[in-house]
Amino acid sequence: MPASPPDVRPARIALWGWGRETQAAYRALRAALGTGDRGPGTGGVARVPDIRITVMQKALTRFLTPAARPRSPVPGPRLTLFCSPAEATDAARLADPHLDIRTTVDADALAAFDLVIKSPGISPYRDDVRAARARGTRFVGGTALWFAAQAASNGGSARTLCVTGTKGKSTTTALLAHLLRAGGHRVALAGNIGLPLLELPDDEHVEFRVVELSSYQTGDVADAGGRPDVAIVLNLFPEHLDWHGSHERYVADKLRLVTDARPRVAVLNAGDPALAALRLPHADVRWFNTEGGWHLRGTLLCKGAREVMDTATLPLAGHHNRSNLCAVLTALDALGLDGVVLAPHAATFQPLPHRLQAVGARDGVTYVNDSISTTPHASLAALDVFGDRPTAILVGGHDRGLPWDAFVDGIRRRPPHAVVTMGANGPRIHELVAPVAAQSRIALHAARDMDEAVRLACAALPSTGGVVLLSPGAPSFGAYRDYVARGRDFARAAGFDPDAISSIAGMGVA
Repeated sequence: MPASPPDVRPARIALWGWGRETQAAYRALRAALGTGDRGPGTGGVARVPDIRITVMQKALTRFLTPAARPRSPVPGPRLTLFCSPAEATDAARLADPHLDIRTTVDADALAAFDLVIKSPGISPYRDDVRAARARGTRFVGGTALWFAAQAASNGGSARTLCVTGTKGKSTTTALLAHLLRAGGHRVALAGNIGLPLLELPDDEHVEFRVVELSSYQTGDVADAGGRPDVAIVLNLFPEHLDWHGSHERYVADKLRLVTDARPRVAVLNAGDPALAALRLPHADVRWFNTEGGWHLRGTLLCKGAREVMDTATLPLAGHHNRSNLCAVLTALDALGLDGVVLAPHAATFQPLPHRLQAVGARDGVTYVNDSISTTPHASLAALDVFGDRPTAILVGGHDRGLPWDAFVDGIRRRPPHAVVTMGANGPRIHELVAPVAAQSRIALHAARDMDEAVRLACAALPSTGGVVLLSPGAPSFGAYRDYVARGRDFARAAGFDPDAISSIAGMGVA
């Protein structure tokens, strides 16, 4: 890599957090240094294959605002990583002499850098981030780097389909990729679903890129200048209030995918009041859950007045998942494909792990892992799936202040057999549920850990035909690294092999 001109200094770039997305960004930055297939002293970690050096430099340039001294889009040879002590131990195994690992961070430390590439879980509304930003530091995620690289290479995000929503986005994203592949197309599946975009392999034959985005990442698309071909927004419920600061800001951040990223086509849920009120003059808006488009009539899938198929036997648990099939078919139609022809292929879809996943049955009891459930609304939707079957639901986890009133009202109208509370917000949920439990004869228990929760749930059910449902309605932070670890622990506590429930079919390019 040629040296920068004397009056242009290398960009000062830091990483913040050491999750999978930030690790992918680290490898992309090493590629931008032009060090070949393996970065200097990186312990043999291969660089990201699809981010060419010149493209990554252009992507970085987008986020390096002009200053008194011009900055090169090439980072300096030394990178700084801000992370926790546990993450520092993992990062140190790279044995990279040019990686400065720090376990403390404040506004002054952040302000020393031109660009900080942060983990999605780090809120941009923190005081230290605000203070550093006021002093000129830019903050982006790995998702922003990928979309900026796409914009740099082809002027936008052609053939990229993005999916977001409070509930059901992972299943919808995977189902969209599945139906595209069933139609004979080569598809990349990545994003929040489990594969960072920066880890996607370079494949010139890919026809569509299907990307799941959380509310932590939707702003990255807009900031990067990437215009998705199609953007799907499924629904909006209160979530991640600790990260966004308020429900209003959560909604605004979520909707940046269609308001600021300016997709060619926006696929929106006509049944969601906030989305139904949205006006997007720059996009071709296609509605689902409306009688004029794709919608459900009971379990019958319809396109306008045309009855297409019965969804009752599809491997899509719950009305909300079958409803999201309508979003997928609307997107396919917007691409010029025939949703009516592709819809029957939903029968061969493989459900995702940790999302209303039946992990097994023993002694007449079925164990269902819905660890991905992080809102009370999702827990209620999970209960609805099992109808009148005796169900013991396990709820609780990290407390981020979400109201549980709707959950309490829901179980008052349709009581489960038992509720077992656990986690940091378990006591608060227990207190709210107690009056309803007494009135409706719901068995209510508090558990210290997953083993006790499963044991109490089993004991509360009748001898046969019951369901033990893990649908926490809260994040896993504190007790578990993530929802995957929580789901695996549930499977173990229930007596099943955690390794047998964790793989997602079709990730990457196929």
